[in-house]
Amino acid sequence: MSASQYIDLDRYPIDRAGPDRDAVIARARAALAEDGCAVLKGFLTGAGIAALTAEAESVADKGHHSHSRTNAYFTRDDPSLPEDDPRRQFFDRSNAFIPADNFVPEGPLRQVHDYPGFDRFIQDCLQEEKFYRYADPLADVIVNMAEEGNGFPWHFDTNNFTVTLAIQNAEEGGAFEYAPGIREGDENFAEVAKVLNGTSERVTVLHLEPGDLQLFRGRYSLHRVAPLKGARPRYVAIFSYVEEPGMVGSVERTEQLYGRTLPVHHERAGQRADAYID
Repeated sequence: MSASQYIDLDRYPIDRAGPDRDAVIARARAALAEDGCAVLKGFLTGAGIAALTAEAESVADKGHHSHSRTNAYFTRDDPSLPEDDPRRQFFDRSNAFIPADNFVPEGPLRQVHDYPGFDRFIQDCLQEEKFYRYADPLADVIVNMAEEGNGFPWHFDTNNFTVTLAIQNAEEGGAFEYAPGIREGDENFAEVAKVLNGTSERVTVLHLEPGDLQLFRGRYSLHRVAPLKGARPRYVAIFSYVEEPGMVGSVERTEQLYGRTLPVHHERAGQRADAYID
């Protein structure tokens, strides 16, 4: 099978210009303008869902499982800060990521990612002039794998633009929760603290279904995945885009998420497109 059978091109004609494509882009832009998040329901066909699920299961043993306590910025504790500072609020994290180098070019996940027009469609939805694939060989396109009891606590993304594709849901739990644009322009520690202590009124709860494509500005919106229940694992593919070419993850964060680093992570350490602390 090919990517043209995995993507519902009748509903989402990403590879051809015309009023139907324009209408899809307009809806996505409106949602992104409202709160930094757009969901394209049923982006994958049933065959696409089945193929990506099978591929994820075939490499599930390659996932890096980690259990730790992290803050929203993936930084170490700083005792010089007040105890209630959000940088000093740490939460249990139990999750797994299947690194990008486990997905072969001819596999369904990369076929979807490499389908003609996919990147340009995402760029047009985001309306970003500076738009590049994440150059990290462990993280440009990955699968997040979560099992019962797992989740991902509140955090900000390193990448400016994150595109996720729901593949398989757990039996219960796993809702996506986010505080839109909470640090657009500055760190906004006071509002971040409210989210962390459960007093914020800015949190949106989103339930994604297999086959849904999500565009999300996670660099600026604090977000988490609620804990899961049941025996069935949750699989979500993550496609990452950034504002500058050649960007890769930091050494510390790459080690945390994938359990290993490559020479490129050390060679490009400290190269960022902005001044945020993570």
